[in-house]
Amino acid sequence: MNTAICVTPFEDMGLAVSKNKIVIKLGGGLITDKSQYKVVREDRIHSVCRVIAELIDNNHSIILVHGAGSFGHLEAKKWSLSTGYDKEIIEQQRLAVKNVRNDMIELNNHVLRNLKEFNIDGVRHPPSKWATDLGPKFKGDIGVLANEKEGMIQVTFGDVVDVHGEREFGILSGDDLMVRICKEIPGITHCIFLLGDTEGLLTKPPNEENSELIPLWSKEQEITGTHESNQDVTGGIFLKAESASEISQSINNVWMIDGRKPERMLELVQTGNTIGTKVI
Repeated sequence: MNTAICVTPFEDMGLAVSKNKIVIKLGGGLITDKSQYKVVREDRIHSVCRVIAELIDNNHSIILVHGAGSFGHLEAKKWSLSTGYDKEIIEQQRLAVKNVRNDMIELNNHVLRNLKEFNIDGVRHPPSKWATDLGPKFKGDIGVLANEKEGMIQVTFGDVVDVHGEREFGILSGDDLMVRICKEIPGITHCIFLLGDTEGLLTKPPNEENSELIPLWSKEQEITGTHESNQDVTGGIFLKAESASEISQSINNVWMIDGRKPERMLELVQTGNTIGTKVI
């Protein structure tokens, strides 16, 4: 009796088929000390990249976004870049725009270098080169981040971008990038926000007594927290929660996880659950 063997085109060519397509956001407070100008937390970046390498080894596809931390927020706050054109300080602002863009490339180099240590080529996409305007409906072809090749991942980050009209420039948050990536690129299965100082969304700020993890959160639930406005110009945990909620309308696995314990991403992908907050 003849036995028919069915081989998919990808298997026939010897190509691995991705199990999951995962978008990961490294919070700026995870990979930098947000209170000190341009201080990198190299060990944390390295730990996350090690887990990303394991995910890729298991045939999962990754798109990586990272925040600015102290490489962007402190200078942006000093010169009011988030509010745009100010005729009283416009020359200083325009210089600060250039400086922040250069600083973001510097921070991104730390991420790409750590990826390379695990034989992963990160392809950089600075939003200042391809995006304009602000918020989750910013303009720009998000398709540049959809390219999948073996041993390679697409990387982007929060940045200062050009804005049409009198405003001239503004801050495009990595959280807003996450919204469009997860809603517009086909096949995304997981969206993971890696936080810098907490296991997920909490009932109270992490430094307060009796603060507890919220394992399942929807936008109908009120959250309390602190926004260090002197260090952060994009909305902090509140913008993350808002962005995650919007993304959850399109995909099922939207999570906030402690980035200091990146191995929880492996547990999530392997078992469907982990310690953190699932956003619904």
